[in-house]
Amino acid sequence: MKRLITGLIFGFTALFAIMAGGLYLVALTLAIVILASKEYVKVLEIKGFRPSFRIIILSSLIFAALAYFNRFDLVALAFSACSIMAFMSVLFKGKQPYIANVATTILGFVYCGWFPLHLLFLRDLGSLPVYDGIFKHNVTFEGACYSLFLLFAVILTDTFCYYAGCRFGKHKLSKVISPNKTIEGSIGGTLMCMIFCLIFGPVIQIPWYHCIILGLLIAGFAQIGDLCESMIKRDAGVKDSSNILPGHGGFLDRTDSYILTIPVVHYYLFFFVVNNFVDLFKGIFPC
Repeated sequence: MKRLITGLIFGFTALFAIMAGGLYLVALTLAIVILASKEYVKVLEIKGFRPSFRIIILSSLIFAALAYFNRFDLVALAFSACSIMAFMSVLFKGKQPYIANVATTILGFVYCGWFPLHLLFLRDLGSLPVYDGIFKHNVTFEGACYSLFLLFAVILTDTFCYYAGCRFGKHKLSKVISPNKTIEGSIGGTLMCMIFCLIFGPVIQIPWYHCIILGLLIAGFAQIGDLCESMIKRDAGVKDSSNILPGHGGFLDRTDSYILTIPVVHYYLFFFVVNNFVDLFKGIFPC
């Protein structure tokens, strides 16, 4: 019951923020990023590493501002500046192990910040953002449809991976990283995700052949994201990233399936559905 209530509250909050967009979605995404980053740092500290929480959060705030104002052109500058700050922070802090602390800091703002913050880019996809001063409004809901499409596809993947695994699971998917996950469960979640994409993708004007590819991408990277977070926890010897969400563990536990899936789906939709990849390629390389 705790798990159900927590899931409903979390789900409806995300649903509202995605539909509203703008600062509502920025606030929710940043709140999750900050809490997930805190869990990430605590887990890494168990291993003896000391990633800089401040640099991870500062970098995430910079990436969020770029996403909010749709300034993809400044991403390379931001990454360079944040990486340099990671080196300087560890250098002046003077705590061993130096190299591992720099590496885990950079991994932290990429994994906990940059990847999930692609949700802001995805929400604006196909929409025309209009600014009233510094506040942004979306003219269309195309990006909201894509975001909700991804949200429910991942939920169905996770749900049917669990139930198919419980009912038919015999062969381990990853004995070392996550011994409870099975190949049968993975297949069940993938099939349900593809069925969902084929049914509801055309409703939001995604061609059926793109729906098949998106179904495979969403199901595949949702499960890979889950395994990646399990790898981090298992390496540190912890079961959950925290216990802040009753019945779900921590925010990393709850959102791990989305961390890699959001950027993958955003780039696929951007290059192959919303835009023509051939035209974009010609624009970059006119010769």
